Amino acid sequence: MGSNEELKSPYKALIPHFKELKVRISKSLLFILVIFIFLFPFSDIIYQQLAEPLISRLPSDSSMIAIDVASPFFIPFKLVLILSIFISIPYLLYHLWMFTAPGLYEKEKKLVLPVLVSSSLLFYLGAAFAYFVVFPLIFAFFISIAPDGIAVMTDISRYLDFVITLFFAFGFAFEVPVITVILVLTNVSTTASLSKKRPYVIVGAFVIGMLLTPPDVISQTLLAVPIWLLFELGIVFSKIITKKKNSIIKDKIHDDISNDT
Repeated sequence: MGSNEELKSPYKALIPHFKELKVRISKSLLFILVIFIFLFPFSDIIYQQLAEPLISRLPSDSSMIAIDVASPFFIPFKLVLILSIFISIPYLLYHLWMFTAPGLYEKEKKLVLPVLVSSSLLFYLGAAFAYFVVFPLIFAFFISIAPDGIAVMTDISRYLDFVITLFFAFGFAFEVPVITVILVLTNVSTTASLSKKRPYVIVGAFVIGMLLTPPDVISQTLLAVPIWLLFELGIVFSKIITKKKNSIIKDKIHDDISNDT
């Protein structure tokens, strides 16, 4: 009997964590649902705004088309659902942080919140860069190279999949400074070691650009170059933080020595 109770006790200890996880997931889903309900009446307007970088560059005799019968309904529905999740990212990260915070040390708690805030801001910045910089360039390029006599007409479903892929690709690519700083702060690597790996990072950036973007040089370069530059920015911030951290440690050691004497 004693052994059975011992086996059950670890599971009993996990029950409160599962309950809290369930509550936080429920709140997150409810938040997404509320945003979805609010945005859905404007789904057509949202899709038109999303498609504007392409539509504004199409020839006057071209337009977007819907191949599937149900696409005019399901595509705006899908767009609003993805946008609702996209907008909810800070709220989702907040609940993730609140769920994991009790198990973290005080030093880790101080690190997590700034990381989550900066991650959210950089993700949105990457998506904005894709919309305002990348889309106009690559759509103008694609349309300009279309052979004479070919009418450029894009299916709304394929267009949505295309732009969503780029949004997330650039959003996650802009997380590079955060990843770089975390590697240094957690002593997984150093700024000197990361600087030596610069050639590998540049090659890796172009490989990522090749895998996550359409098969054209422009979009690959527009993703690879920011990854490299953001890596350099991450090294700069890491050096500043490391210098400040070392200065605090030196001051503390100096104060301890002064107190001992």
